[in-house]
Amino acid sequence: MKIAVCVKQVPDATVHKRLDPSTHRLDRSGEGALNPTDLNAVEEALRLRDAHGGEVAILSLGPERAMDSLRKALAMGADRAVLVSDAAAAGSDLVATSHALATALGREEPDLVLFGQQSSDADGAVLWAAVADRLRRPMVSQVAELTIEGGTLTGKRQTEFGYDVISAPLPAVVAVSDAINEPRYPSLKGIMGAKSKPQETVSLADAGIEADRVGEAGSKTTVRAVAPPPAKSDQVKLEDDGSAAEKIVEYLAEKRLI
Repeated sequence: MKIAVCVKQVPDATVHKRLDPSTHRLDRSGEGALNPTDLNAVEEALRLRDAHGGEVAILSLGPERAMDSLRKALAMGADRAVLVSDAAAAGSDLVATSHALATALGREEPDLVLFGQQSSDADGAVLWAAVADRLRRPMVSQVAELTIEGGTLTGKRQTEFGYDVISAPLPAVVAVSDAINEPRYPSLKGIMGAKSKPQETVSLADAGIEADRVGEAGSKTTVRAVAPPPAKSDQVKLEDDGSAAEKIVEYLAEKRLI
């Protein structure tokens, strides 16, 4: 069974996030890391490969340095990585990104495509649906338990009313939640072995992606302006010299909040 896992490099959790006022995009110049729930998708792909055989291919769209983050998936045990990287793809929105990924996946022809439920930088949680629609494949989201038997997958997901159990024929697209597993930590052997695994960086042309359907040219949304949130007015800063509690009570009483 051939499994493709679509992953994304996002700003590291320790990096202060800011919007670039010149491009109106998230500043990604700092340290990057694999999106947290994508690690759950990689882990699930590895478990399915170990149970059913086949290979796990990691696929991403991003700048060339994103390959540094993809190597973590290789260190975890994935077989190879493919990064679509091209200056013309910068600024791609959901529509453009889903087109690029769907086209690249068409080259791979996987039996199963896995996504993390959502990315930590955008929190959109809809990219997998857009890709599934372009591929014309069934899709199951928010999966907390996944099994495959024959040519059918079964996904279990929790809802506010209980559990949904959904079955779909392969090939299919699945978005997993962070409840599905606990991602493994790469071993030293895995980290060293990742260096020798296939790592392919391809351009839009190499992947068969039309340049006018990605980047700003292929995006359907436009950010007109960015600005910091307005400063909060009527702020009071208290230095705790031992009487902070009394001062807070006095302030609240003054504002008729107590």
